Amino acid sequence: MDNPCTTFRVAASRCPDMLHLSPTLPMNVPISALLQRKSPAVYSIAPDLSIYEAVAEMNRLRIGAIVILDNGRLTGIFTERDVLRRVVGADIDPKTVRVSEVMTRDVLTVAPETTVEDVAAIFTEKRCRHLPVVAGGNLVGLISIGDISRWVADSASAEAEHLRNYISGGMPG
Repeated sequence: MDNPCTTFRVAASRCPDMLHLSPTLPMNVPISALLQRKSPAVYSIAPDLSIYEAVAEMNRLRIGAIVILDNGRLTGIFTERDVLRRVVGADIDPKTVRVSEVMTRDVLTVAPETTVEDVAAIFTEKRCRHLPVVAGGNLVGLISIGDISRWVADSASAEAEHLRNYISGGMPG
């Protein structure tokens, strides 16, 4: 069976910042390449903060998920979806309940070498939007469904640019 992954050439005019990563944008590229495009910051909070404080921090940072670390160890993730289902939906007082009581505890993580295609499949199958990236037991990043969407959009734009150049005679076939 043919590989369903497609490789696209990067058009320098569209994605000049990506040329240093790879001359192509395949769907089987490791997510470590996507992490290089992002800010290296991974936002986290302690598990003993109130839900109210956690949400305030997420709003301040303009993020949809925050990692929960206890003495540097990943113990959970708290997302907008958790707020809706486990706080608002359960009629919990966000000022008196700790985030550790409503966070997602069994956090699914991925390794930096996990491919874009595999991460996209995980997002679809597990119906989640954020995955911590862990290497050697250490949190090294957070990949989101938005990161994957941007990668796919850049791939499509690069392919379209390549095809326009090919059709107009701007690139050798």
